[in-house]
Amino acid sequence: MRKSIDLAIVGLGAMGSSAAYHLSKRDKSVVAFDLSTPPHLLGSSHGQSRIIREAYFEHPLYVPIVQKSYERWSDLQAAYGERLILTTGGLLLGPNNGTLIAGTRLSADRHKLDYDILSAKEIRKHYPVIQPDDSTVGVWEPRAGILLPEKCLEAHLKLAQQQGADLHFEEPVTEWKPDGDGVRLKTTQGEYRAQQLLLAPGPWLSAFIPELALPITVERQVLYWFEPIDRREDFELDRLPIFAWEYAPGALFYGFPNLGDGVKVALHHQGEITDIESINREVSPVEIEAMRLLVNAMIPNLAGPLIKTEVCMYTNTPDGHFIIDFHPDVPQVLISSACSGHGFKFAAVLGEILADLVVDKKSEFDLSPFRISRLLNQSK
Repeated sequence: MRKSIDLAIVGLGAMGSSAAYHLSKRDKSVVAFDLSTPPHLLGSSHGQSRIIREAYFEHPLYVPIVQKSYERWSDLQAAYGERLILTTGGLLLGPNNGTLIAGTRLSADRHKLDYDILSAKEIRKHYPVIQPDDSTVGVWEPRAGILLPEKCLEAHLKLAQQQGADLHFEEPVTEWKPDGDGVRLKTTQGEYRAQQLLLAPGPWLSAFIPELALPITVERQVLYWFEPIDRREDFELDRLPIFAWEYAPGALFYGFPNLGDGVKVALHHQGEITDIESINREVSPVEIEAMRLLVNAMIPNLAGPLIKTEVCMYTNTPDGHFIIDFHPDVPQVLISSACSGHGFKFAAVLGEILADLVVDKKSEFDLSPFRISRLLNQSK
């Protein structure tokens, strides 16, 4: 039996690594576990780049949280001494009354954010590799940009270790159970007791809380990197912003400028439902050809050779909101997972929020939309 500790963390992806950093920064004794050595390719926190954007089309409630996240990413970048965030601006495209444009404008207007509306003609003029038809409009968001996920994880983990966090890689947790007012954990290598437990295992969440039978699903997501056919200079970091495009009702396609390994593009929330045991990590020729046809229709100069693909996972709730809450029956267990495919940009501040909940049992933000109770009601 190892000595008792303040907090044990299961999962060292985006949320777990940030929580380890923020709790160890507050002189809390932290022991954390991951089944592999992060950053790795097994979960949801990889793929070279992640979008960060302020005018949040999903819901205006996220805007104050992402604004604080910008601050915390900047703080982390300064503490780590390496570039973690790149400001490119963001171009969001779609029909004027579509989910993406209407939701973006709602959040921007409600929170008085700067943005510009661009016609299809103006988009083609400013970004000639992007070829929308005349029914498409764009929202230009100046603060949007790119997070480098692997480096972000490395920064949180290395600084957490420097602050005293005890990180256990390649040591899966096999069981947890309440132990008085604390929690007892078993791993493949030992047994531990902690005063509190944070569950942040991403797509492995259901296996750790089967008793709650939460209606969450795991979705397979494929990332593609293409080499442009020509006009390569127009895909570089100083010329192309991050972009997201609602090309059919509710169907989003997004991408990045070339960061050195080709231009990364992907579909958002259109993957097959899977699980961590049976997920197909191979990308078929049919999938590649379908993506190439979509790219050719909207960004024809990009439909050159495929450089590489990767597979990651979304862990989704029915309403698309996060889970940030204490276990309804075991109050010393905090759950942070199921970020529904849009959580990485918030990781820097969510770690701080989780630290606040562990230490003070409260947050400066209204977390009621993220409570577990809403899902328990749905699952009955």
